[in-house]
Amino acid sequence: MKIMLLLILFSLTIAAGFLLVYLWAARNGQFDDDYTPAVRILFDEPLQGNPEKIAEPVPTPVESIQSK
Repeated sequence: MKIMLLLILFSLTIAAGFLLVYLWAARNGQFDDDYTPAVRILFDEPLQGNPEKIAEPVPTPVESIQSK
């Protein structure tokens, strides 16, 4: 029976810790920008890096087996 009390206290301590971390994150603005990630794909940004390397097609597993 003592182990049940210990486990309940342990789980309540962990739950309180998660609640404190969530409240800290909410106060520091971690959840403020909920609009930009949904429309980020619609922004027309230039490619970064080497455009030739980015545009190079990646071979499928079937093509890589056939080329050997």
